[in-house]
Amino acid sequence: MPRKTSLAVAAAVTVGLPVVLAVPAWSHGYTTSPPSRSYLCGQHKVTNCGQVQWDPDGVEGPKGFPARGPRDGTICAGADGRWSPLDDQRGGTGWPATKVTAGSSFSVSWHFTAAHSTTSFRYFLTKDGWDRTKPLTRDSLDLTPFIEQAYRGRQPSDRDVHTGTLPQRQGRHIVLGVWDIADTGNAFYQCIDVDFG
Repeated sequence: MPRKTSLAVAAAVTVGLPVVLAVPAWSHGYTTSPPSRSYLCGQHKVTNCGQVQWDPDGVEGPKGFPARGPRDGTICAGADGRWSPLDDQRGGTGWPATKVTAGSSFSVSWHFTAAHSTTSFRYFLTKDGWDRTKPLTRDSLDLTPFIEQAYRGRQPSDRDVHTGTLPQRQGRHIVLGVWDIADTGNAFYQCIDVDFG
């Protein structure tokens, strides 16, 4: 390669490198245990999921829940129309639910396709008497998380498990998992269907 060409390539790489390094790492993830709606769609265990069946780890929306974030009725989809099938309650019984017991230990595991600097993971549970035939709203949820794990900017790994005690409930409910990203304006939202019996 002629010297002038080599210098031109080196200069282009040197100028372009800071731009490449400045691009943030795109983070994605979903809960696998217990399985979220996103995971069930991605594994094709539930049909009619729309785009989420090909991108189950991308359910991302504005952070700040519950004061801000996705508007009511779009919470499971992170207020992103691409994931809107996740907000469909399917008549209240269409999503497979994990059997759980009130007062018992409850652990959540995530699968991350890209790690990201994290503020926290928080888990909210619907109230007894919520209308399970309608999309999830703030009024449906106990807005005090029953599990909260602070990360203070560190990145999660697939070995991380978040554990807490399930409050007293009866029947079918939704656990809303919120993964708050530290260095963007977004969070990841996961709806997990559970059945207290």
